[in-house]
Amino acid sequence: MRELNKEEFKKEVIDYLKVLNFRTVEEATQQQLFQAVAYALKDYVVDQWMATHKASKANKSKIVYYLSMEFLTGRALGNMIINLKGNQEIKEALEELNINLENLEEEEPDAALGNGGLGRLAACFLDSLATLGYPAYGCGIRYKYGMFKQEIENGYQKEVPDDWLKNGNPFEIKRAEYAQEVKFGGYITIRKDENGRDKFIQENYQSVRAVPYDLPIVGYNNNMVNTLRIWDAEAMDDFNLNSFDKGDYHKAVEQQNLARTICEVLYPNDNHYAGKELRLKQQYFFVSASVQRAVKSYMHRYGDIHKLYEKVCFQLNDTHPTVAVAELMRILMDDYNLEWDEAWSITNKTCAYTNHTIMAEALEKWPLELFSRLLPRIYQIVEEINRRFINEIQSRYPGNYQKIEKMAILYDGQVRMANLAIVSGFSVNGVAQLHTEILKHQQLKDFYEMMPEKFNNKTNGITQRRFLLHGNPLLADWVTSKIGDEWISDLPHLNELAIYADDLRCQKEFMNIKYQNKVRLAKYIKEHNGIEVDPRSIFDVQVKRLHEYKRQLLNILHVMHLYNQLKQNPEMDFYPRTFIFGAKASAGYERAKAIIKLINSVADVVNNDASIHGKIKVVFIENYRVSNAELIFAASDVSEQISTASKEASGTGNMKFMLNGAVTLGTLDGANIEIVEEVGEENAVMFGLTSDEVIAYEQNGGYNPKEIYNIDQDIRVVLTQLINGTYSPENPNLFRNLYDSLLETKGGEKADQYFILKDFRAYEEAQKKIEALYRDEARWAKMAMLNVAKSGKFSSDRTIEEYVRDIWHLEKIEVKL
Repeated sequence: MRELNKEEFKKEVIDYLKVLNFRTVEEATQQQLFQAVAYALKDYVVDQWMATHKASKANKSKIVYYLSMEFLTGRALGNMIINLKGNQEIKEALEELNINLENLEEEEPDAALGNGGLGRLAACFLDSLATLGYPAYGCGIRYKYGMFKQEIENGYQKEVPDDWLKNGNPFEIKRAEYAQEVKFGGYITIRKDENGRDKFIQENYQSVRAVPYDLPIVGYNNNMVNTLRIWDAEAMDDFNLNSFDKGDYHKAVEQQNLARTICEVLYPNDNHYAGKELRLKQQYFFVSASVQRAVKSYMHRYGDIHKLYEKVCFQLNDTHPTVAVAELMRILMDDYNLEWDEAWSITNKTCAYTNHTIMAEALEKWPLELFSRLLPRIYQIVEEINRRFINEIQSRYPGNYQKIEKMAILYDGQVRMANLAIVSGFSVNGVAQLHTEILKHQQLKDFYEMMPEKFNNKTNGITQRRFLLHGNPLLADWVTSKIGDEWISDLPHLNELAIYADDLRCQKEFMNIKYQNKVRLAKYIKEHNGIEVDPRSIFDVQVKRLHEYKRQLLNILHVMHLYNQLKQNPEMDFYPRTFIFGAKASAGYERAKAIIKLINSVADVVNNDASIHGKIKVVFIENYRVSNAELIFAASDVSEQISTASKEASGTGNMKFMLNGAVTLGTLDGANIEIVEEVGEENAVMFGLTSDEVIAYEQNGGYNPKEIYNIDQDIRVVLTQLINGTYSPENPNLFRNLYDSLLETKGGEKADQYFILKDFRAYEEAQKKIEALYRDEARWAKMAMLNVAKSGKFSSDRTIEEYVRDIWHLEKIEVKL
């Protein structure tokens, strides 16, 4: 491995410009410059990457394969430079070539490989695994368009393709030699082999070739480079010339079309049958390819299939990859001729499951007809797992058919994937203390009672290298100037900042950094939204996936209430606020999309009302993603974490805000509880129903929101504004569905099932408390600084060490060059 050398790096950039683009530095576009710099950097990374593989082989290392539908990695260039500790040399090299590094970073698209917290967590985990020296693969899909690129048109979300690969991806390496065949459909015939053993043969199937593209995941300052392996689909036969010559042009490209659709988008809309089928195809596609390749790699190294679990662990990131357990069984039995009991024992010791939610729609269930038709051999295996498990239930709980109803894998015409994951693996973990307790004593109570040894908690974390060192360089430099740089790879060192929290000079320095970051975000908002916001106002921020349980609706209803108060009393004492939202709603989630429209409609009215003198501004950040999230976290004063208690598994956005010195305004839900434990109740503002209270209401049929509506005039006015044209004069009924969801029980859906009206007044009081605290500058500065100082627990480095200790049992490797 060569050391990063400024002169050598400059020469490589110039050479790549010449080879790739037939350009000099002076002639090149910014995109061409980005590509050249990326390729030059990759040259250095590949040396470490190859050395990592060599060290892993020499150490005979156990490897974790982290199977996930999403990896929300963000831009790679800046993060890679930081982890290589090449910031100074590269910046100087580029400056001498008259190239601006920040401009180059803007040329890199965010990789469209994920959408929300699940995918960002997976990316943080890969960063931590590499930084801590543990060998790992992330395994997913090379989506061509990802979720979608969100555009806001007349206040509505518009989904357009996110063509992030249009200029290629300079950091990836195609590994065609590791391609795998993945089969769909057909039927199973049974034949006897030479030993009289049944052989299960899939016939008349369609198949695609899964081709891996590898992306380097660079550890921080340790020569370690792990791999994110994303699978693309290609046709087994590209073009059927015979069909084309006969005029059957559709048949000629049939295989190409099958392959292309598998990797087009993340989470195809599954409101219809074709969408469900495509989503199941995607899941089996990347899981089958990943498991096949992992087993072959293991066999090439060790040769004894019976000890697979000693060197391989498959971690299932939520229910999406659960089909991995049946695929591993298929490979062990059909490809390696193991008997059921042997294969089952190996699978049980190899697969582990992370549950990310208690929400019923995310605990995937597949129509039995679809599953059995698309994956006939896998279905046979699942059927046998289910048969044996039901026998186990019956022997444990004779005559208790309620247990079978709750725990069976196949029931009521559906394949229940969470049940399959729990039964088939050796570990089931939640992602925050509260979430795990709810799993054990509510959602998965029957499983916990039957197999308590499988259940454990792993509170999520984030990587400080992305969300402080890269995303907030001003604060990162200030922290290092106070306590040194050990926090970069050992976040609990931030606790040493606590002694500065009462120091008036340090408070002033800290709040000045916050102000500069707010100026930076205000500039972004002006450029992208055309809205002038005051950096001296309170930046109150809620950015995350748009779902009703996350309660963006509560937030905007409260903004409407504040606006009403200002209109009634323009001279009231009111500290200026900027309410910032950012979120994508799933394409088929109409109510979530209506909330986006409402936020933008409220913004149009409030932002253009001169009579309130700019005291409230409302901003919806279009196309929320990792790269603009870094700007947002750094600038936030208030972190809105207001999900209905018991519904948010963890929430990692709250940790990113905390790390950047924002104060949590939240419910006692998910990781909020652990954040308050770390920072102290006096340094966060909590409100609303507890999880126990929510669960008690749900078990007793909910509550009656009309009582609140009838008694509370302010709430009644706000809700009436949803349907009287205040925010939609051209169509007064535009928000009728939102109004009805809060007050009417329809089609089995309870009125206000997320307790928005129930928590409204408590939320209002919490907001008043935030304002009072912010007015006390020294008090607020201390709170914000202590949030940074006490965020050490929430590093993904800590989470990974817990996974390694309790589940994966990996050993660190040292990479020498």
